[in-house]
Amino acid sequence: MPLVGPLPKPGDLIEYQRVGYQHWGIYVGDGDVVHLTDQDGISSLSSAFGASAVVKKDRMEKVADGCDYKVNNKYDEKRTPLPIRKVVQAALDKVGEKLNYSLTRENCEHFVTELRYGEAFSDQVDNAMIYAAGGAVGFGLVAVSAAVAMNVTRNKHQK
Repeated sequence: MPLVGPLPKPGDLIEYQRVGYQHWGIYVGDGDVVHLTDQDGISSLSSAFGASAVVKKDRMEKVADGCDYKVNNKYDEKRTPLPIRKVVQAALDKVGEKLNYSLTRENCEHFVTELRYGEAFSDQVDNAMIYAAGGAVGFGLVAVSAAVAMNVTRNKHQK
């Protein structure tokens, strides 16, 4: 799928729409994003099962893996981004690092928001907590949906 919306500028947050969740990267220029992902570069969600992930620099289209993606600096209305050069350099400096991974505290959205704003946070986690507050059944459905989405993405990539 193509990029939806305006062309990215260095330091922009890139949101990849997956089935049941979003994957996030930070645009560093020349068609590349830096993102927190599994060893295969498919999805950060699969890292949840191993509690670790790796920072990679990949082409935007490769990370999309057939999904829609767009610039989404949605937090700019409430937070001031760090200087762009600092954001891009910090992202590039992280490439190759193996980091802890947690769906609730250290996911791909936490990774990019910390780079852009100096503070790690994630709307996905807040939204999942709302579902969890609806009961264990709601949370279970979200977890099952995420696991199915991860397997669909992995199987599609392997074909």
